[in-house]
Amino acid sequence: MTPSLGAHLARELAALEDRQRYRHRRVVAGSHGVRIEVDGRRCLNFCSNDYLGLAADPGVAEAMAAAARQTGSGSGASQLISGHNRAHAELEEQLADYLGRPRALLFATGFAANVGIIDALVGRGDTIVADALNHASLIDGARLSGATKRVYAHADPGAADEQLGAAGSGHRLLVTDSVFSMDGDLAPLPALMTAAARHDAWTMVDDAHGFGVLGGGRGACAPPYPVPESRVPSPDVYVATLGKSVGAAGAFVAGDEALIEYLIQRARTLVFSTAPPPAVAAAASAGLRRLREDDWRRAHLFELIARFRRGCEQLGIVVDGGIRDAAGASPATRNSPLETPLTPIQPLVLGSDADALAASRALLERGYLVSAIRPPTVPEGTARLRVTLTAAHDAQQVDGLLAALADCVRPPEPVA
Repeated sequence: MTPSLGAHLARELAALEDRQRYRHRRVVAGSHGVRIEVDGRRCLNFCSNDYLGLAADPGVAEAMAAAARQTGSGSGASQLISGHNRAHAELEEQLADYLGRPRALLFATGFAANVGIIDALVGRGDTIVADALNHASLIDGARLSGATKRVYAHADPGAADEQLGAAGSGHRLLVTDSVFSMDGDLAPLPALMTAAARHDAWTMVDDAHGFGVLGGGRGACAPPYPVPESRVPSPDVYVATLGKSVGAAGAFVAGDEALIEYLIQRARTLVFSTAPPPAVAAAASAGLRRLREDDWRRAHLFELIARFRRGCEQLGIVVDGGIRDAAGASPATRNSPLETPLTPIQPLVLGSDADALAASRALLERGYLVSAIRPPTVPEGTARLRVTLTAAHDAQQVDGLLAALADCVRPPEPVA
């Protein structure tokens, strides 16, 4: 007899609990800055994507509040009906101007952007060539499109070139993250773009974790490049989010006129979704203005990243996960972990789910919120603490985290 839905789901949940894969939402009271209250406990937040510290910025919040008083709490319809407000249009113009691209187009979320864009651009008979560690939204977009998907080894431009060469006769679309969200490493964008050009493939880069941080704020595809003297050609499709470095919510795609107009017609996640509230767009505009003007935020952030990595090195705590850098080099080819291009995402790979959970709980007892990331978000056997640093942290807080990590994380056993 087929079990009831409730009975089936209860067994599935119990199995997750047994494997230490059950996930719980924490309740945050108040703002989502560095000092937060989680489930009634005051602590320092070291696991958000608020890289420039703008999510709790009073100026950004006031821009949202002022816009809400003027435009209300919602847009009321999709962009193609009556939901496209002046605040949305102005934000799109500002983003396009900042990136030096002809047009930009807003989406409600980064997930919606990636799924809608890929599904609109390719379909049956076409081929998507994708990094093995691409974000779930890129994976789901490829599945939904119906295109053939060919996966290449993570950050391996040679493998990407082979997969592009083996693609069928339809359109080819090379899709990659710029900064990978769980490892913090950089895609080898120059080599990938070269391979794509060699095979007449279109290119799409999700720069969610690079925009606002790298390239002087303009992202991983803009100068100054993460790897010296390695120019990154502009991808055909550039996607980034507004809920990380910008401190608001939503996402956007930037590209040429034809791309944007085509997506307005064919991206189902845009056509059939209510537009984001105008107040959110106003907050993003304020965050973008800070992002453009406050170079000190990035400078301070990079100082903290270097400080954290140096402290981990002194403690014998490995920060990596077997990652590659933007030139495609493995850690074994680098003299020191400090030579790795710096991003705010610093993974401490502990291996087992139990070890990652135990370390996360021990850190919370000491007043530091650092999430344990487990499969299927990361590959089996690579459960980790995902430490993220922001411009709102200070050196004393980073040093405090390092001291707590020294108590909670065991360095790897020396090789005999």
